[in-house]
Amino acid sequence: MPGDMKSSSERLYLMGIGGIAMGTLAGMLKDGGYQVTGSDTNLYPPMSTFLQQKAIPVLPGYDAENIRRARPDTVIVGNVIRRENPEAREAAALGIPMISMPQALERFVLTRHKSLVVSGTHGKTTTTGLLGFILESAGLDPSVFIGGFVKNWGRSYRLGNGRYMALEGDEYDTAFFDKNPKFLHYRPWAVIMTSIEFDHADIYRDLDHIKESFRRLSRLIPPDGLLVVNGDDAHCLEAAEECRARIITYGRGSGCHWRLERMVHEGGRARLLVKDPSGGSLQLESPLPGRHNASNTLAVLALCRELGISEAAFQEGLRRFEGMRRRQDILYHDESVTIVDDFAHHPTAVQETVQAIREFYPHGRLLAVFEPRTNTSRRRFFQETYTKVFSGADWVAIKEPAGFHSIPSEERLDTQALVRGIAAQGIPAHLYREHDPVTADLMARIQPGDTVLLMSNGNMDGLPRELAEACRKAFGRKDRRSGLHGG
Repeated sequence: MPGDMKSSSERLYLMGIGGIAMGTLAGMLKDGGYQVTGSDTNLYPPMSTFLQQKAIPVLPGYDAENIRRARPDTVIVGNVIRRENPEAREAAALGIPMISMPQALERFVLTRHKSLVVSGTHGKTTTTGLLGFILESAGLDPSVFIGGFVKNWGRSYRLGNGRYMALEGDEYDTAFFDKNPKFLHYRPWAVIMTSIEFDHADIYRDLDHIKESFRRLSRLIPPDGLLVVNGDDAHCLEAAEECRARIITYGRGSGCHWRLERMVHEGGRARLLVKDPSGGSLQLESPLPGRHNASNTLAVLALCRELGISEAAFQEGLRRFEGMRRRQDILYHDESVTIVDDFAHHPTAVQETVQAIREFYPHGRLLAVFEPRTNTSRRRFFQETYTKVFSGADWVAIKEPAGFHSIPSEERLDTQALVRGIAAQGIPAHLYREHDPVTADLMARIQPGDTVLLMSNGNMDGLPRELAEACRKAFGRKDRRSGLHGG
């Protein structure tokens, strides 16, 4: 079996299997020889397609009868599942063991590897994907677990027999019976810490609450391990003070061990000039645009060099990396229009993504559509901040997500005020309500040379792919992707 996992007759049932982390685990376990099934609601690509291709049965909805029919030996519970879920109640009534996704990953996969955990408010998915791909490219045969699809692989994981496992370390809570962050289960030997900002308002009280989770992560790294930390982020440096292991910093600041001296976009690539800890210089050619991706790349470079990967091997892996699905993912491109799909939702991520796309496509208009879908973004925590993050766009639309008005008005993001605030910055802005015909309206607005950037942590009710398909029909061209990747 791949990754030296032993074939097993054990029946595993994943509740919430359609989530990116749970679906990834399901694929790994199926490849490892386990009998895997699960349940979920509202599945959509790429995970719905992936599970179908892996021939993993998915029962629609949550029903106690599903548990009785599947007769699992172990139930793996996704963090979307609540205690009152009928399947969780049935599993408990039948005495079937329930474990969380991180516990399952630790039990079935992680024990065979040294764990390389990528953590931070921003950049985890792309950074983990790049790290895993370069480890593979360098011949280290890693296992990899990511919250997104690596385009080169067409999946979100890899099972290997090598020494290392690269994991995306999520700070979100683990399960209804375990409110600790997921990354505390991952036995970190080395950690990349990209950034710390306030997010996940449904589980964290404030920034200090989040910072404590990262301090706990730092304390878990053994003395012979390594922390690679963003030296430009004061909160990351504060968390690093708790670390007993060696610390390597990266960033633009003069005190960083690995320092980004310059970045330019040229010929569909980002060209980076980097200073190494000894004061030497190296030049990197990257397919990943934007300052945030330059930072992500520097973090991976710092860790890979500590693992003994040569500059030449790193550059070769970076050059061939095709990026991640839904991270500055080009769904359509021709001389008339470019459609870009991205996961950005936190204000910092929105700002960096808009800026990266503006720099990559300096000619023509940039139309940015943002859906505040997360538990944090659909509330008023960043009401004023969001008005200032679209600089570089020529037109902005705010799209209200499904169920938006179920949030009490006094807590809910004021989308009308947000649109007025963006317009006050000199950027024309528009509001789409839940049932507005967004695709048709956008097609009426698009002009030759435009780039349309769609940002949400969900599928935007299918808008990105509907718009790409409408462009294919309108312009009579097949999808021809450009050189842009990652984010």
